[in-house]
Amino acid sequence: MTLHSPRSRLSQRSMEAVDTALAHEIIAEQASSLGRAGRAVAASLAALGAFTGDGPQRAALVQAAADAVFGYFVQRELCGFRRHDDAIRDYAIPREVLVRVGATAPPPR
Repeated sequence: MTLHSPRSRLSQRSMEAVDTALAHEIIAEQASSLGRAGRAVAASLAALGAFTGDGPQRAALVQAAADAVFGYFVQRELCGFRRHDDAIRDYAIPREVLVRVGATAPPPR
């Protein structure tokens, strides 16, 4: 008994259509994931900004924001965005969060 790949039964045009559809699905999922990561950054930074105290609770909020920002940066890089200066400015990511991520603040415009 010989096994054949399902692709062997498709014409060249059909294979290209499948590849194109798959590429669109991957791009859509990348965009969706980037959006979720961005919302997580916004929520964690809002929680950090709303907190007025100090101590372990603030440190936990800073770490949560750093975790969200790190995940967002990784997702951006997976989407092909290698520079994060605009994202840092747009989200107004505080220096104390950037230090935990290992990033530097962009120069002022």
